[in-house]
Amino acid sequence: MFTCLFSLAALGACNTAPTAREAAPTAREAASSALGDLASTPAAPLRIVSLGGTVTELVFALGAGADVIAVDASSSFPPEVRGLAQVGYHRNLSAEGILALNPTLLIATEELGPPAVVTQLRSAGVRLEVLTSGTTPEAATERMVALGQILGRVEEAQALIATFGAALARERAATEDRPASLFLYARGAHQVMVAGRATSAERLLALAGIPNAATSFEGFRPYSAETLIASQPAFLVMTEGGLGSVGGLDALLAMPGVAATPAGQHRRVVVVDDLAALGFGPRLPDVVAQLRRESAPWVELAREGERLLEGGAR
Repeated sequence: MFTCLFSLAALGACNTAPTAREAAPTAREAASSALGDLASTPAAPLRIVSLGGTVTELVFALGAGADVIAVDASSSFPPEVRGLAQVGYHRNLSAEGILALNPTLLIATEELGPPAVVTQLRSAGVRLEVLTSGTTPEAATERMVALGQILGRVEEAQALIATFGAALARERAATEDRPASLFLYARGAHQVMVAGRATSAERLLALAGIPNAATSFEGFRPYSAETLIASQPAFLVMTEGGLGSVGGLDALLAMPGVAATPAGQHRRVVVVDDLAALGFGPRLPDVVAQLRRESAPWVELAREGERLLEGGAR
């Protein structure tokens, strides 16, 4: 697994977005494609502003947390980041607040924006490194490769990649097919989205052997009772923040259409950490393990239901 991830990362497979890429080259474009060929050189003390929850988590995982002076609003892990200055949300920043901190290094993903602010930061002469924002295991490994070189922590990156790849390989090897699920992304009771095909949520479910019950559309679509009833998910998956934003478990189960699904009838909901689930960072194997573990009791129940339905049809 590690070999596969590393090879794909070295080839540079990633999703691109126009915001930051137009204004700055990605770190990958400035980095060697093979960590093993790089020499880790001691770096001067840095004043890092980390922009993006996944970026921040990775900076700390590589042991450079002490150099971070500020983070963006999406940075929630590790807990130490709560004591750092915040500079806004990484997709909608203001250059003045960042530059006032006198940073020597800005690290972000291709989601950095708006473009005018990215241009401002570049014009100010501050070093800006842009990582891939892809949501695949390969993209996660690629971020580790690039950031290891940026921070002069190549050996730490090699160790993290090895641990990440081995853990993910173990989880995927142990995974058996699960009944279909729906991933609901929420930011309030009136802002609930259903994850369809070709989404980061669907890729997360697939890593745990869970089929996406929403197969009739791509991307995220506003929640509707019709979509939920038509998909008949065996269970639902939500993030902690999303579930809290709709009012908790009972409020979720009371939403239109939920009671007409196996998930609602049996109160089957798996709740995952927001950043760990959708950030595709170092904790990705942990979330896959949680999904596999918590959905396991429902596998035989779902199969028994299918057998009963088949028997009734005959």
